[in-house]
Amino acid sequence: MTTLLILRHGPTAWNAEGRIQGSIDEPLSDAGRARVARYRLPPESAGLRWVASPKRRAWETALLLGLDPTPEPRIVEMDWGEWEGMRTEDLRADGRMPARHDRLGLDYKAPGGESPREVQARLRSWLADLATDGRPTGAVAHNGILRALYSLATGWDMRDDPAEELRNGCAHLFRLADNGTPTMVRMNIGLLE
Repeated sequence: MTTLLILRHGPTAWNAEGRIQGSIDEPLSDAGRARVARYRLPPESAGLRWVASPKRRAWETALLLGLDPTPEPRIVEMDWGEWEGMRTEDLRADGRMPARHDRLGLDYKAPGGESPREVQARLRSWLADLATDGRPTGAVAHNGILRALYSLATGWDMRDDPAEELRNGCAHLFRLADNGTPTMVRMNIGLLE
């Protein structure tokens, strides 16, 4: 089995404003850079080869952690289509986004966007390649990627709350079967000292 340790990028100004980033290439905020500078990778990260989403927020996070990642486009954030750049609060206020859109399942998507199931399709390809290669890997990615990966590993259908919350500022450890199927090993490994 292949080991995969994955974490989300640090905070951006748009995170603080409640804006949907998706495929928009926002950098880390100054506060985000300061937060990531306090991260310490867990012992499980020893000897991993690293990949990162080519989006600036993930790439900057990897570099601030002292990593030398390879870009991996299959782990870019879920595309939110017409809603990118908009505030979630505004989309809910005008009725375009349901109050609990995160409970509408794997096929829910914004107009012109991507569904979690579509994200899983590109993840499956990447996970299969990781398993074939067999090298333990670390990755810096995005919330949508973490949620889709957790769903693949646990069978969570995204229609209710996950059995365990995926917390920011944490890494998550998975094992991959020979075909790339992920299994959850350990969640919410704290990165802050």
